[in-house]
Amino acid sequence: MDTTRIQGPQGRLDLDTLRAEVEAGRIDTVLIAMVDMQGRLQGKRLTATHFLNDVVEHEAEGCNYTLAVDVDMEPVEGYAIASWERGYGDFVYKPDLSTLRHLPWLDGTALVMCDLVWKDGSPVDVSPRQILRRQVEHLSERGLEAWMATELEFIVFKNSYEEAWHNGYRNLEPANLYNTNYSLLGTTRIEPLLRRIRNSMEGAGLYVESAVGEANLGQHEITFRYDRALETADGHAIYKNGAKEIAAQDGYSLTFMPKFNESSGNSCHVHLSFRDKDGSDVFSDGHGFSQTFKHFLAGQLACLREFTLLFAPNINSYKRFSVGLFAPTVVAWGNDNRTCSLRVIGHGPSLHVENRLPGGDVNPHLAISAMIAAGLYGIENELPLEDECVGNAYESDKPRVPSNMRDARDLFARSKVAREAFGEEVVDHYLNMARVEIEAFEAAVTDWERYRTFERL
Repeated sequence: MDTTRIQGPQGRLDLDTLRAEVEAGRIDTVLIAMVDMQGRLQGKRLTATHFLNDVVEHEAEGCNYTLAVDVDMEPVEGYAIASWERGYGDFVYKPDLSTLRHLPWLDGTALVMCDLVWKDGSPVDVSPRQILRRQVEHLSERGLEAWMATELEFIVFKNSYEEAWHNGYRNLEPANLYNTNYSLLGTTRIEPLLRRIRNSMEGAGLYVESAVGEANLGQHEITFRYDRALETADGHAIYKNGAKEIAAQDGYSLTFMPKFNESSGNSCHVHLSFRDKDGSDVFSDGHGFSQTFKHFLAGQLACLREFTLLFAPNINSYKRFSVGLFAPTVVAWGNDNRTCSLRVIGHGPSLHVENRLPGGDVNPHLAISAMIAAGLYGIENELPLEDECVGNAYESDKPRVPSNMRDARDLFARSKVAREAFGEEVVDHYLNMARVEIEAFEAAVTDWERYRTFERL
């Protein structure tokens, strides 16, 4: 039998290839991209010649307010790194040339992910990519690597983003009118868009595995191959941005909103395992769980509530935690048990944990950082692993996941593990992000209040 593996997707670039593409007139634009607090790509469009002639060697600069704003990109108070008092200066975009790639859905365009550093060359510690880099370094010091994959769900509508905006996001037409969970017939209705997204992501150097229908109307999921932690997080951010751009080009809109309506929400299950420097599995002992895996999993349980803010970073995140809709509500682990927050699956070299807490709004760099930090906490302190949860975890007496952002913020603020793993500056920065979101929500008047109150109260 021929066991030769089919090569993964093309689309990655090195500088020599980029120069050749530019000289041939096939690429004229390079996007330099950072990841902001919400996990979004922010940055600049550069001419390819300027990128090659100047930015590769001398880097580029951008306003530091991009890590000190709310979702609407409005400057807000409380951030130590940037403020009106400090003049909202620049930090430096330092291209990570290993991430250079084509973006097939944008004509003549390439993209490179950037690390953020200050003008003296020191890292911007609160930037999500730097937070993850630091956790990866902590693992490396112990001879370990994190390998991960994210499963990100979204809902597709037959309305443009502009139509959705003008309609107040009401009366939108989902791309499917019934539950298409695993349905090949139902998902065919939207296959032209899904196929274009899949093929475009492969053309951008991401290794796509599959697409599947989900339970909510118009809900789908596209999955990608396991990869190293930083590669997975970067790929997640590129895919999420690109999927929206492709949908918009085709007259659709899609949302990763954790809870769009009262039906199933959009999850982002995060799969993680550790390997040693030789690439060998360290979670299995050949017969079952290794001691390393037991301590790792115990660390996840010990930190899950304290780190929930990094898994559920917005007000809407907590609406997803509903009994009976496959979103977790309790801190528990189980073997192939989808009612638990932590689902253990696979065996031998494929043994790993699936964290089911995050939703579609999660910042992948922060969520992965939290899982690595929790695993290291369990391993370093040799935490014992409690018995698995058998049966329906929703009905168990296990500790509950925080049900709102205020509780999650308070747990994160009190977490000694978080401050030791991420540092005071990082914790305080993301606590301020939570404060901004909570205050904005509490000041808003909702449709629910109008329907309940306008006439009847």
